[in-house]
Amino acid sequence: MKRLNLRRAVLAMGFAVALRPVLGWATPLSADKRITQCSTVPHMDHPHARLSNGDIDALIFLPDALHGYYRSSRFDWSGVIACAMYRNHSFWGEWFHSYDPTVNDSITGPVEEFRSVDGGLGYSETAQGGLFVKIGVGVLRRDMDGPYEFGHPYPLVDGGHWSTQIKHRSISFKQQLQSPMGIAYQYVKVIQLSRHGAILTLEHKLKNLGSMPIVTDVYDHDFFMLDGQPTGPGMEVSFPFVPHPDQPLEPAASVEGRRIVYNQRLASGQTAAAYLTGYSAGASDYMIRVEDRKSHFGVEQTADAPIAKLYLWSIRSTISPEAYIHLNIMPGETARWTIHYRLLVDAEGAAH
Repeated sequence: MKRLNLRRAVLAMGFAVALRPVLGWATPLSADKRITQCSTVPHMDHPHARLSNGDIDALIFLPDALHGYYRSSRFDWSGVIACAMYRNHSFWGEWFHSYDPTVNDSITGPVEEFRSVDGGLGYSETAQGGLFVKIGVGVLRRDMDGPYEFGHPYPLVDGGHWSTQIKHRSISFKQQLQSPMGIAYQYVKVIQLSRHGAILTLEHKLKNLGSMPIVTDVYDHDFFMLDGQPTGPGMEVSFPFVPHPDQPLEPAASVEGRRIVYNQRLASGQTAAAYLTGYSAGASDYMIRVEDRKSHFGVEQTADAPIAKLYLWSIRSTISPEAYIHLNIMPGETARWTIHYRLLVDAEGAAH
């Protein structure tokens, strides 16, 4: 078991780090010759683990405040999936051009962000110089005036205590945090591959150990990169309902029934993005497919919780549906939710 004790320690640049980080990387499958497809992931000098069920090969970066692949303040540090390969197709990768571990979006998907109404728990209640909490990150310092900005790297004051358990087909992360503002929690996230076949599952458990309610949304920022192909004709996002964008997607994309299709290859710097409505209050509408119809493969994302808000963000290098789940956890209570990713490739190369 990997253990990271993230104590308060502030560098000269104002970024807190762990006093006892995990150094290097580990995998229980180091002798397994099947693990080859994700062996060329960039930045593998950061702590990471490899998982395999014989069909899917995956590489996950580990939380580490000194040497971790991701050390910024926006996204949950646990479960940064750098690579997943299935039947010679890849589903995630490094979608950006310039890498910096302290930049908010230097991260690969699917990754998750806990975002409350004011950005972070307690952000609006504290003045500049005060503290607030981002679940999956820790206690942060509000070092600027004005509203919360997700792109700003807020200094980490206390990352709590992280522990990691790695097995052949799964990896479990646990973060326990106690803040001076009455916000405390135990957060457990498990990434697991099905025994055989093409399903990757994210299981979550968040227990409120503090005296304050935890009211927040959480979403998966998927950063899909289907074989690294640019976003364009042949790619589509589909739902069980007819999506209604809050702003036009044209000319880059358009709605055709229950699908959003791309009409042209997105240029560098071009974005097709909108908030979508049309979903019901039932968890069955949380079913999102992103497919490359030309290459006949894709991924289906489902959950056991309803969609609270839905945003589609796509640029030339990635397509990212962002389905929000709402959490309202009273002191002493525990919330649980599960997300499944089913990789859609059959033996002949046709998507299911």
